[in-house]
Amino acid sequence: AVYAKGFEAVCGFVSSDFSAKVIDVLADNGVKIILLRCAGFNNVDIKRAKERGVLVMRVPGYSPEAVAEHAMALALASNRHIHKGYIKVRENNFSLVGLTGLNFFKKTAGIIGTGKIGAAMCRICKGFGMRVIAYDIYQNPDLDFVEYVDLDTLLAESDLISLHCPVNR
Repeated sequence: AVYAKGFEAVCGFVSSDFSAKVIDVLADNGVKIILLRCAGFNNVDIKRAKERGVLVMRVPGYSPEAVAEHAMALALASNRHIHKGYIKVRENNFSLVGLTGLNFFKKTAGIIGTGKIGAAMCRICKGFGMRVIAYDIYQNPDLDFVEYVDLDTLLAESDLISLHCPVNR
């Protein structure tokens, strides 16, 4: 935060610390705006920024497809135990024991939150041949292939559960 002295704006990402303490230092050093190059802002103390007169701006449409693709990549890696396979190969162990996952085809994907990112994840799951069910207090009319269910049903019936909802609510 001290490196921002003399500048009216700072740019951050989802991993940047914009706690009340940091915002105080930024404001004391003349920063008037925090620009986030991401959609999420759960790392920002919005209340403190407002109190200190620091404007916070973000990119709400920050590549929902890229975020959903990353979520699917993590799901695939976890399902197929890629991390364990990497460690085995690094140790010259080429055994497949413990590395078998399951096919996503014809399985059920439960998506919690069907905004831009969740909708992209729904489309990806559909592309994998999955049944897609979702829970959201606001149903997305563009997702005519998605079956909206209550949260308990989603948790009970899903083989894959993917969360795509704001962390700060």
